[in-house]
Amino acid sequence: MRRNQCERRLGEKGFTLIEMLLVVVIIGILAGMVATNLSGRSQQARITRVKADISGQMSLAVDLFEQDVGRFPSSDEGLAALVEDTGDEGWRGPYLKGDLKPDPWGTAFSYSLDSETGRSYAITSAGPDREFGTEDDISL
Repeated sequence: MRRNQCERRLGEKGFTLIEMLLVVVIIGILAGMVATNLSGRSQQARITRVKADISGQMSLAVDLFEQDVGRFPSSDEGLAALVEDTGDEGWRGPYLKGDLKPDPWGTAFSYSLDSETGRSYAITSAGPDREFGTEDDISL
């Protein structure tokens, strides 16, 4: 009698193949749902980061450059004038720590100075498509 009970218990231990497949399918469905929900948020987080970088540290660095040197960097100098000495009297940079970092999509920021007035500038990210002059460009 005891032998039959032991044999029955040995056969009942573990999971069946169907139970394992069911668990794998459920985990796959849940992972797909989570990935779908998070994919839009990561893109939105990148866009928010670019806006914060442009309106925060980059604009501040350009304004500090203007305050020290008495002019904004030219379009030809670009943002490089914030990290490399331009030779101008009063330059107290670098105004940004480290090298110029690209946007979250790996594209360098674009800088342009209003050539008519010389008093306003634009810093632009090419956005998710990595091409300037399209709808998804980010500029403040």
